[in-house]
Amino acid sequence: MSELLRSAVSSLWANKTRSILTMLGVVIGVAAVIAMVAIGNGASNQMNDLMSGLGTNMIFIRPGAASSGGVRQSAGSGASLTLADIKAIDEECWTIEAVAPQVSTSAQLIYENRNWQTSVTGSTPGYFTVQARTIHSGRLLDDEDERAALKVCVIGTEVAAELFGTDDPIGQMIRVKKIPFEVVGVLAPKGQSAMGQNQDDIVVVPITTAQRRLVRSQIAGSINAAFVQVRDASMMDGAISEMRALLRQRHRLEGGKEDDFQLNNMTQMIESMQQSTKVMTMLLGAVASISLVVGGIGIMNIMLVSVTERTREIGIRMAIGARILDIRLQFLLEALLLSMLGGFIGILLGAGASFCVTRFLNWPTSVSGGAVALAAGFSCFVGIFFGLYPAWKASLLRPIDALRFD
Repeated sequence: MSELLRSAVSSLWANKTRSILTMLGVVIGVAAVIAMVAIGNGASNQMNDLMSGLGTNMIFIRPGAASSGGVRQSAGSGASLTLADIKAIDEECWTIEAVAPQVSTSAQLIYENRNWQTSVTGSTPGYFTVQARTIHSGRLLDDEDERAALKVCVIGTEVAAELFGTDDPIGQMIRVKKIPFEVVGVLAPKGQSAMGQNQDDIVVVPITTAQRRLVRSQIAGSINAAFVQVRDASMMDGAISEMRALLRQRHRLEGGKEDDFQLNNMTQMIESMQQSTKVMTMLLGAVASISLVVGGIGIMNIMLVSVTERTREIGIRMAIGARILDIRLQFLLEALLLSMLGGFIGILLGAGASFCVTRFLNWPTSVSGGAVALAAGFSCFVGIFFGLYPAWKASLLRPIDALRFD
């Protein structure tokens, strides 16, 4: 076997350029598989991070779809959900741990000669519990801020850096849509969310202040959405049923009338997204695997050419006692060496490409050991599968015919 291996290496080395070009298809195929699966795994990990960040006991409530002139608009476009509805849920539903009604808008912030465009969220003190936000300096909003609709705000660290630089923002006045607000706190940094949103570029104000001064709505007290934290994940179904019954009663929806609101189990939504990313990963891997098959066909093509070129060599070897098995193993080893070396280089290139995607495109990737093992195993399989026919064809040559070949 060692002699056959040396012979295979010698043959490939004698035709270095052709061997490199033959390996190129396998290199590209393996690199594509590694990179595509890494991108898919990165997307899946994002969903896992999102789930862990939101928890498994979160329910998202939003208004139903608005209708105008008989045309039904997108979900959440209505104004059928109010702050009073969410307060009722917090007070009457025993399965609820915390609620965070929200109204959102975009606003230009101004401090002295600096300005910054960002999102402004009006909410209750429960927002900081539901969103797991802590204070860096100053204080959080409290119930008194909400009851009195005070013009106070808590800002993220990026907003603080853009407007105040290294100065202390606590107690300073900023203008939000030309309305003065006092900065009472700075949130602890949290970085980007799993969906790519900068969680430090935000301003939080009391929801009553936002409704009266920043957001105009046709229905008094209407909100954009609400997050509800359930006491325990095992209570999710019961909490949804309880909230649906309460909201239908408050909105006077009788009989077969459909809900004018939506209750979404965040865990189910994220699991559905995770399933989509898994399918995407499989599709990316399958598409990339096609290039591996093409590379294997290239190996078979070159090996068939090699059999034709070395017909006299095969005849001489068989005439001096080489067995059919020896001839088959030699050509099979050559094909296997090409695919294995191409697979090794492809793994390195695929890992490098994944790193570059993360480094320069800020897209998270994850090179898993399973993907590397699968790509390496598949490249070996390609070498064996597409090397079998040339090896079989070479072993069938009759010594006398091979020696006469010119």
